[in-house]
Amino acid sequence: MSAEDLEKYETEMELTLYKEYRDIVAQFSYVVETERRFYLANSVDVAARNAEGEIYFEVRMSDAWVWDMYRPARFVKNVRVLTFKDVNVEELEKPDLRLPEGNQFGT
Repeated sequence: MSAEDLEKYETEMELTLYKEYRDIVAQFSYVVETERRFYLANSVDVAARNAEGEIYFEVRMSDAWVWDMYRPARFVKNVRVLTFKDVNVEELEKPDLRLPEGNQFGT
């Protein structure tokens, strides 16, 4: 496999992953970003821990989806992440009313 073929394959995999993300993001409540991964989850708990003077974070998530194009299964029931790096957790906005896409009102 040439370098060009490999780059094309990775680009296609990334596009496929993005489309999957776009299709499922509305099913989740939180976006969680660590130094190694990006997650969607419906439950998140972040706790700061201290071990011998070193502060680290323990992140527990349930009902999660992992952004990783090399994983065969991206949906995970429970995830536990330990990290010395920053953790970013954002709550996704859940609009109460969603309008149909396109012109589906019959006008």
